[in-house]
Amino acid sequence: MDDPYPSHTLLTQLSELSPSYFAINGLVLMFLLFCSALVSGSEVAFFSLSNEDLENIKDSNPESGRKVSQLLSSPKRLLSTILILNNLINIAIVTLTTFVTWSIFGTNATGIIIILIQTVGVTFAIVFFGEIVPKVYANQAKIPFSLGMASILSFFSSLLRPFSALLMAFGNVIEKRFQTKGYSLSVDELNQALELTTEDTPEDEKDILKGIVNFGTLTVKQVMKSRLEITALDVEMDFHELMDRINKSGYSRIPVFEETIDNILGILYIKDLLPYIDRDENFEWKNLIRKSFFVPENKKADSLLKDFQKMRVHMAIVVDEYGGTSGLVTLEDLIEEIIGEINDEFDDANDFFFQEIDSDTFVFEGKVSLNDFCKKLELDSQIFEEVKGESESLGGLLLELNSKLPKNGTKIKFENFEFTVLAVDARKIKKVKVHIQSEGKAGGILFTD
Repeated sequence: MDDPYPSHTLLTQLSELSPSYFAINGLVLMFLLFCSALVSGSEVAFFSLSNEDLENIKDSNPESGRKVSQLLSSPKRLLSTILILNNLINIAIVTLTTFVTWSIFGTNATGIIIILIQTVGVTFAIVFFGEIVPKVYANQAKIPFSLGMASILSFFSSLLRPFSALLMAFGNVIEKRFQTKGYSLSVDELNQALELTTEDTPEDEKDILKGIVNFGTLTVKQVMKSRLEITALDVEMDFHELMDRINKSGYSRIPVFEETIDNILGILYIKDLLPYIDRDENFEWKNLIRKSFFVPENKKADSLLKDFQKMRVHMAIVVDEYGGTSGLVTLEDLIEEIIGEINDEFDDANDFFFQEIDSDTFVFEGKVSLNDFCKKLELDSQIFEEVKGESESLGGLLLELNSKLPKNGTKIKFENFEFTVLAVDARKIKKVKVHIQSEGKAGGILFTD
């Protein structure tokens, strides 16, 4: 028969429970929440450590630093250990509060109070005290937090290895399935997607988006200034000759070479000369030369940009496979690949490498890079990939197609392009007229003198 006085029954059950029962269970609950906080905070602390932080840990505490490095050497196992521990602790919290609730209200107890205690109360305690607070703190004190938890997590990583291995195996299976069903977009497909999704976007903004998409595919060789375009200083110059050359160049950083440009000694920063501009011609300006940064031709442009940021330099000397100087690339060259041409007060507005005769005919200097050529004519950057060989300039492409240095007036046809050599000297092609024929009028390669 149901008790007509449920409040009286509740008081009777409470009187049967000793104060020590509540004290012990309360302490156990606080301990479990504290353990949950430590484990949850460890996830943020360990996985936010930088390489510099790891070096500081090793210097301050070699033993704990070794354990931290060992745990991070297998990040998946570390994460699995943290997740397993966290779930075990949370299950213990829910189980404990359930038994305490049953002790007070009975195993058949129902109602809004039970729901509030078990669902709202326990969930709030776990989320706030076991997740939010420790993760905020761990993010601010990641090094001491990691040092304090290194030994504990190392112990549980070994203890729970069979379970974490099983969890990692399931994770790898799921990861492989997602990789199999994933999509790999090419640069062309990304460009097409940009065209479809940016119809109302201004052209200059659309060009920047395309520049960002294509930037990761470019090599240093495609964006550099060739060795013929480099303004460099001979280390044997006296100070007066040096200042005269600097005034005419308009550059703030200039490479310095000894004997030939293949032997670059370093970079002269013009700002370093300012305190000495009144010195005589015997001033030893060579002592102001700074160390130069060398990069290979096949280095990716995005990787070089990161190097510039890390090393705080604005210029790199590009070398070929034999160590000779191939060209020079600056921070401005890299940025121009994304946002377009940048003209400063030293750039001659009339000194164009590009001239448009009509909508299908253009004149270019032979030294223009194929990358810039394709950008000016809005062509696919890979259109000459199969025939350009090792060349990265328009003149080099024509030498590859013609197999020899052409004469003035030579016409070279490739696909729907007709190239006419307008100026050539004994070593290189200086100026080229480019006519783009309508599709289907030309194909293959044809040479006409």
